[in-house]
Amino acid sequence: MSTTPVLIITTGPDKPGVSSVLFAALTRHGVEVLDVEQVVIRGRLVLGVLVGIESDPEALQEAVEQAMATVGMHVEVRIGAEIGDDPFAQGRRGASHVAVILGRPVTARAFATVASKLAAIDANIDAIRSVADYPVTGLELHISVRKPGRRADAELRAVLADVSTKAGVDIAVETEGLSRRAKRLVVFDVDSTLIQGEVIEMLAAHAGAEAEVAKATEAAMRGELNFTESLEQRVAVLAGLPETVLDDVGAQIKLTPGARTTVRTLKRLGFRCGVVSGGFSRIITGIADELGLDFVAANELEIVDGKITGRVVGDIIDREGKATALRRFAEEYGIPLEQCVAVGDGANDIDMLSAAGMGVAFNAKPALREIADTTLSHPYLDAVLFMMGVTRAEVEAADAAEGRPIERV
Repeated sequence: MSTTPVLIITTGPDKPGVSSVLFAALTRHGVEVLDVEQVVIRGRLVLGVLVGIESDPEALQEAVEQAMATVGMHVEVRIGAEIGDDPFAQGRRGASHVAVILGRPVTARAFATVASKLAAIDANIDAIRSVADYPVTGLELHISVRKPGRRADAELRAVLADVSTKAGVDIAVETEGLSRRAKRLVVFDVDSTLIQGEVIEMLAAHAGAEAEVAKATEAAMRGELNFTESLEQRVAVLAGLPETVLDDVGAQIKLTPGARTTVRTLKRLGFRCGVVSGGFSRIITGIADELGLDFVAANELEIVDGKITGRVVGDIIDREGKATALRRFAEEYGIPLEQCVAVGDGANDIDMLSAAGMGVAFNAKPALREIADTTLSHPYLDAVLFMMGVTRAEVEAADAAEGRPIERV
């Protein structure tokens, strides 16, 4: 026997008992529950239930309206043709993509631009949830394209990349499915990513050559200079400095806001976390120990008789070396590259981000932004968590469970 679809939408103040009263009424009419969705926004409940009933849908409507009145809720009931058709429903099994939008804040104008561009390419927003309210606003959109495939995927990404630039928000796009939740290893660049500033410039300040080195660093990060040659030139100015300078600079380093939260949260989730850096292991090892990182790859300064010689010993971690290190660590932990995330800011991170399943350009130079899967333009490293679908509420709940105070500065 065929059934008649009935859509029930209940709204009102969120409180205990609403769902039980509604479903008790539905039970008495022997309906088949086809779909359910609920959201609570600032204490206001919206509960939608789609059911199928074999006979007398009007009696069901009357019963539901009376039941909801007993708990002070408004209800709207639509029967059969009144529900309307969903042009996306045929052949669709859930959303095809997930897009995370970050802004400070995400304005109504920016969201309207996103929504209109999606509509223009016949893409539908199936669901929206908040992933962050601090230090940035984050919204996660589950999106359906009419005919999923490589062409539609490329079109969606191109449109949202254009919107990101024009609307002043960061947008990450991933294909919906198990692969999105299968990330297991995250590798960070160090200078201007995990930490604020460039270590080699801090060291060069002790040699009176900070401006000279900063200029060379900037050119290398833009991809205008060969990184290896640039590194050798910059390290040469450190010749003669006492090795104690390394400890002095190490003590001055400031982590990027959100770095501790990011690493702590990823470790809770079972991720392997580490750094691959063109900086120096003597300093970076201390940072890694402080944060409890799993692995480190960095350059080794030569020190003779307590003084820096101005040379690097061993294999240089340059652009190619960073990608090689990522592959090595992924292999050591038995993690496919598709399940790795790489975060960096400069041209020497290009190969590493390209090798990872998800490459994140963090306040990056144009050369890196062009190849990254997503870009972050706000100086908060925990935005990486939001891009991966971890919410601020989940982070704070985990901190509270461990007795950590919630800090919002």
